[in-house]
Amino acid sequence: MVTAIILMTVDRKRINELAQELADIEGVSECYSVGGSYDLVALIRVRDTESLADLVTRQMAHLEGIEHTETLIAFQAHSRHDLENMFSVGL
Repeated sequence: MVTAIILMTVDRKRINELAQELADIEGVSECYSVGGSYDLVALIRVRDTESLADLVTRQMAHLEGIEHTETLIAFQAHSRHDLENMFSVGL
């Protein structure tokens, strides 16, 4: 399983429509509109890197209004539960 975070700058007039179009793509588990340097953030969970490449270069590439993307690939997941156990002093 490959997890990735895709940061996007988009045509601001299409934020809501793009978020819904992205959320409808298989492999996109969540999509958020955000403030800051980016407009949308998508959380991706796919079978392998080939599936990720297909999602970004084929499925997302045809969506009108996406101006720029930056893809971050997760190496390891750390949940709150994992971190609490790691740093617990047994109190």
